[in-house]
Amino acid sequence: MISVRTKRTVGTTGLELPVFGFGGAHIGELYGPVEESVARETLQAAWDAGLRYFDTAPWYGRGLSEHRLGGFLRTLPRDLFQVSTKVGRTLHRPANPATFDRSPWVGGLNFKVKFDYSRDGIMRSYEQALQRLALDTVDVLVIHDLDAAYHEVEEYARHRKDLLETGIPALEELKKSSDIKAFGMGINTNEAFEVVAPSVDVDFFLVAMPYTLADQSSLHRGMADCVKRGISVVVGAPFASGILATGAGQNATYGYASASAEMQKKVRDISEVADRHGVSLPSAALQFPLAHPAVVSVIPGAAKASEIIQNTESLSAEIPDAFWTELKERALIVADAPVPMQGGH
Repeated sequence: MISVRTKRTVGTTGLELPVFGFGGAHIGELYGPVEESVARETLQAAWDAGLRYFDTAPWYGRGLSEHRLGGFLRTLPRDLFQVSTKVGRTLHRPANPATFDRSPWVGGLNFKVKFDYSRDGIMRSYEQALQRLALDTVDVLVIHDLDAAYHEVEEYARHRKDLLETGIPALEELKKSSDIKAFGMGINTNEAFEVVAPSVDVDFFLVAMPYTLADQSSLHRGMADCVKRGISVVVGAPFASGILATGAGQNATYGYASASAEMQKKVRDISEVADRHGVSLPSAALQFPLAHPAVVSVIPGAAKASEIIQNTESLSAEIPDAFWTELKERALIVADAPVPMQGGH
């Protein structure tokens, strides 16, 4: 049985993170408006359930997630929790707030973003985050969305150059001075895992989609490279942005978009195996990545208290070995993928 209080060491640092944390994108109003009282109740439920690791970002709700998280955490003893937020974007007042388009956020705040991975951009992003969080320290900073899908070709090359020449040294300086305990980089795609990740020296990667119960195509490449380099992994989207929590269906999402027919079928097949073994799909989705030797934590999001309760129950639910065996026999997960067998990984 996995406990939310179990901790694992990040890379070669002295930082230990709980294996289960809180992802803050949903309280930034990713899929729909979240009332202030509901966001507070969700965070309180997370705390009451024993969660002590909270992840957020300036991008989540264009500052709203950090404001909400900080408003909650600032009233609690600082030595009882750990926080990670992101760098690479700074927030600014739009030229015309009345007509500003907040998309893709359904709600959020009226701030435009500027990508900047240089030393100045990293430091400004860090300082802005501290102010929104109302905290004087964060434990971890994560380089956010330096992915070809987010940038024009020339911009992408410039951002990578800025990061390697001055951005990484800035993060190393913050770590050396003990302002932060570790820094990592967000990885959204297998392409980034294979092309960008090898060129960056970090303590961990925050992997959003490339390693889940639905897709292990990075197992022998990006994930294997992490093990070889002694770099840890935090899994940021264990539900693959939705479908592994909801199951297949008309409104199922995968990779932050409508799930394809192929993915719908795969998840439907996994669900059938789960039903046969008395396993819930969310339990399998949360527990699966934690069996990998590089993974230190999973941080699913939640937009209401009931989702926190469901997630913590799913994490501790017992899963029979026969379930994992059948998934491999039916080629629904990679044959040599590590799985959480009873009695140990």
